[in-house]
Amino acid sequence: YKSVSGVSGNLNSIGSDTLNNLMTLWAEGFKKSYPNVNVQIEGKGSSTAPPALIEGTAQIGPMSRLMKAEEIDAFEKKHGYKPTEVKVAVDALAVFANKDNPLKGVTMKQIDSIFSKTRKKGGEDISDWGQLGLDAWKGRAISLYGRNSASGTYGFFQEHALSKGDYKPTVKEQPGSSAVVQGIGADQYGIGYSGIGYKTSSVRALPIAGEDGQFYDATYENALSGDYPLARFLVVYVNKKPGESLDKLTLEFLKFALSKEGQTIVEKDGYFPVPKEVADEVIGSLSK
Repeated sequence: YKSVSGVSGNLNSIGSDTLNNLMTLWAEGFKKSYPNVNVQIEGKGSSTAPPALIEGTAQIGPMSRLMKAEEIDAFEKKHGYKPTEVKVAVDALAVFANKDNPLKGVTMKQIDSIFSKTRKKGGEDISDWGQLGLDAWKGRAISLYGRNSASGTYGFFQEHALSKGDYKPTVKEQPGSSAVVQGIGADQYGIGYSGIGYKTSSVRALPIAGEDGQFYDATYENALSGDYPLARFLVVYVNKKPGESLDKLTLEFLKFALSKEGQTIVEKDGYFPVPKEVADEVIGSLSK
């Protein structure tokens, strides 16, 4: 990343909790080049991003899911054009179990049976570890951890893992990703979902089997190839007028985030970098 002159002011980011650590680390790195820039970050959930962008209380809206049609419509109604989506990192949304859990892996159908009361994937209800083949844990209830409905991760998991079905009422809803992981780490019989960047030594990410029945680990290669079934891009949305370059402060921040330096920060935070060609394309589109 090469810093430029004339960058100053306040940069506000409101949105995803999954991206909270990453936004904070980017802000710290960015401020090394621009000590006079003030960056404010609030990460209470992806659903807080669209209203902030619509009202202009934030220039950046990080989200761990894509905007819904009604959110895009509301933005367009106010501004006369659609918001711009910027891919900033790759995540393998992990299903975490306690580090002492011996389970080899789970299938997408089993995940639905564990977390959903509607079981749209057609499986039988699973509420006991014995039902997953752990004979030593037969009779032990599965303890469920998840996010609250303001979370994009909650929405993404509901759509992709539960086929848009309903969560069981027994899921312990947490306000943030780190709380989910802490809960599972302290609960031998716990299982839950969170971005791979929140992994700690007290949990393990279970390999997941998709359509082909093969188990895939939550790795960068498997996320990019699509073999890992819960891979996703983490994105930020910005308010960019068609045919005009994005405002300088926001543009330089995103250039930094997508630079080699910025994507090294992504890896340090436990997520995966976006492919270089994607980053180059994104920067090109924001500059015109």
